Amino acid sequence: MISDWISGNSNAVRGTAIIVLGLVALYIFISRVARRVIARIASTDDDAGRRAKTLWSMLRRLVYLILAVTGSLALLNQWGVSITAFVAVGSAIGLALGFGAQNLVRDVISGFFILAEDQFKIGDVVRIAGVTGAVEEIRPRVTVLRDNEGNVHYVPNGEIAVASNLTQEFAQVVIDVRVSHREPIDRAIEVLGDELRSLAADADWAERVMETPVVLGVDALNPSEVVVRATMKVAAEDRWLLKREALRRIKRRFDREGISMPLPQIEVHDSGT
Repeated sequence: MISDWISGNSNAVRGTAIIVLGLVALYIFISRVARRVIARIASTDDDAGRRAKTLWSMLRRLVYLILAVTGSLALLNQWGVSITAFVAVGSAIGLALGFGAQNLVRDVISGFFILAEDQFKIGDVVRIAGVTGAVEEIRPRVTVLRDNEGNVHYVPNGEIAVASNLTQEFAQVVIDVRVSHREPIDRAIEVLGDELRSLAADADWAERVMETPVVLGVDALNPSEVVVRATMKVAAEDRWLLKREALRRIKRRFDREGISMPLPQIEVHDSGT
């Protein structure tokens, strides 16, 4: 019975097979071309390669949607089903969405400009809409972040008023060291600068430090401490690693030099009674 049905609809079956195979082949072809282009771009410019990968992650869904809709209409037409009603319904739905889905349209447009202006890419660490994390995906409607605790955040692109990219080109590490008032401040500044320069000259860290560290000097005078500030221009993705290493070395060096850091103080006043 199935064979009779297939024989009676051989043209439609053959057309269905051609359409399905053609769409699958087209999608595979587009995906392979995109991956090759991304690989070629990445081989010459890693930053441009990441940007191309981010753009493709968004366009891939759009390509899939277009092929799926086109294929569905073609299959309906192949089996003699009039698609006029579907086109009319689709137009009505599109009109309704145009009036009732302004936020969706805003999110998609914002997502496009994020990519077009290269505000951030997959792999960057960003702060958007009050959330900080690594960018895992940039979808047409949302940006997906994963924070340091492993939590995944879905941020609508239209909600991103200000995007702070923490790993673009370079980073400026700010190091504030608190020193007790009892310590000679010039000596503390000298030791701090020497230790940071030693870190920058270390073969294991030199490639990550882009400029010689600078000790700016005394940044604040607090009741129980003196704050000395220094800065280092470093590779953006290594800012946190370098800051932790710098603080570790500073603590060890201050301990060796006998430079004390302030301890919490409590003042007790005798009322005389």
